[in-house]
Amino acid sequence: MTTLPHRALTRRIMLEGTALALAAAALPPFAHSARAAAPAAGQQAPGIYRYKIGAYEITAINDGTWYRPLDDKFVKNAAFADVQKALSDQFLPTDTVPIPFTALAVNTGSKLILLDTGTGGQLAPTAGTMSANMAAAGIDPKSVDTIVISHFHPDHINGIKTKDGQKVFPNAEINVPAPEWAFWMDDAKMNAAPDGARGAFLNARRIFSDIAGEVKRFDPGVEVAPGITSIAAYGHTLGHTAFAIASGNQSMLYLADTTNNPWLFVRNPEWQAIFDADGAMAANTRKKMLDRASADKMIVHGYHFPFPASGYIARTAKGYDLVPVMWQPQPL
Repeated sequence: MTTLPHRALTRRIMLEGTALALAAAALPPFAHSARAAAPAAGQQAPGIYRYKIGAYEITAINDGTWYRPLDDKFVKNAAFADVQKALSDQFLPTDTVPIPFTALAVNTGSKLILLDTGTGGQLAPTAGTMSANMAAAGIDPKSVDTIVISHFHPDHINGIKTKDGQKVFPNAEINVPAPEWAFWMDDAKMNAAPDGARGAFLNARRIFSDIAGEVKRFDPGVEVAPGITSIAAYGHTLGHTAFAIASGNQSMLYLADTTNNPWLFVRNPEWQAIFDADGAMAANTRKKMLDRASADKMIVHGYHFPFPASGYIARTAKGYDLVPVMWQPQPL
């Protein structure tokens, strides 16, 4: 086969393009008046994704995204240039960190369990889509039997109540980690906290104070709902808890905030996010959890992973990597 020189190839492409343009111009006038049969939608489809773990039906429910300005404090123990390069290598902006929110609903057949509750539309104007996405998924908030909370940061608990303090899930039993409750409800710890952290203490009280008698507290390590076992995953907060979901011979890990942005903290598990209360402890927990997921080939769900926020963890020479789930069009 003869290879054309670059100039000849370029000229050939130009001549072919000109010929096509002339041919199009010669078409009857009606050929130019065709248009889309329907106007552009102007919005995304509902953010829901379903898959099965054994007999359980799992529904990932997206609550939008917070676009946080990126600064040199976002990763506490890495050079800012390295952080920007890690984002740039994934075709992400280097001045903003997109932080999605995706909760998980577990239908066991007899119980409907919600792991974390989203922002309640109370954190960022680009977040707060969870209620609409639940409706699209056919999930009535009144049908939720159990809420299980991983930790008390606002993006995980604000969805329990509306802005005016009404319960969103009126029939749900609420379960929280006992160490989280002890920390955030401790007045001495709130009074000793930096000014920037006091808001989270006050927010936890806003959500829980008037329903404290209804909130069940568990020690991580116990089963909190059928097939859902809590796992101590301290560091992000001092009572941060992950969950293993098992049905039949299948299982998965709900990592919650064990890792934030995967391109930063899965690939560089020793990096410490600004949100981590104890950075060294969080990094140690992260490596243990990612190692477990990789070794057991378990599907994982990361609350701040790109939607549908689920995938597998693969070991690499440097650390780990996220392999997102592949869309499954076949019936569940």
